Amino acid sequence: MAGRTVRVRGLPADLPPDRVADKLTIHFLRSRNGGGEIADVQVLPGPRPCALITFEALEVARRVLKAESHVLAFGGKRYPLEVTAYTEELSPDQVTRSSRSPPAPPGQGALTLPSAWVRGSSTPVLPHMHTRNLCFSFGANNRDSRWAA
Repeated sequence: MAGRTVRVRGLPADLPPDRVADKLTIHFLRSRNGGGEIADVQVLPGPRPCALITFEALEVARRVLKAESHVLAFGGKRYPLEVTAYTEELSPDQVTRSSRSPPAPPGQGALTLPSAWVRGSSTPVLPHMHTRNLCFSFGANNRDSRWAA
């Protein structure tokens, strides 16, 4: 999947994700938009929705990124799209505390903390994260449970 996925921003927030996915598929299949065969479209809803589009071929993703502009037009409105290369980012739901932890079941993730510990500090540094959304676990897979909240 490396290099074949682009992130698309500027999507309408008032449409259902499946309808947005259909419109994006049509737009990015068209050769005049630099598009081609699509492997997957994921619309990530929210107040500022975005989409991840994975193309079958790396060359198609490169063409889409080189296109001057992308505008999604429907319902009498025009939505200028921001298309950028997607590099996989780990969300707290995808990361584990250490490489020795077993994979989390679907929908249940754990947080990797090794890079968050600061030498000489007794607490982890979690920049740009809301700690109220975090949970700490106890059990056989935890080497040190004293950090639980």
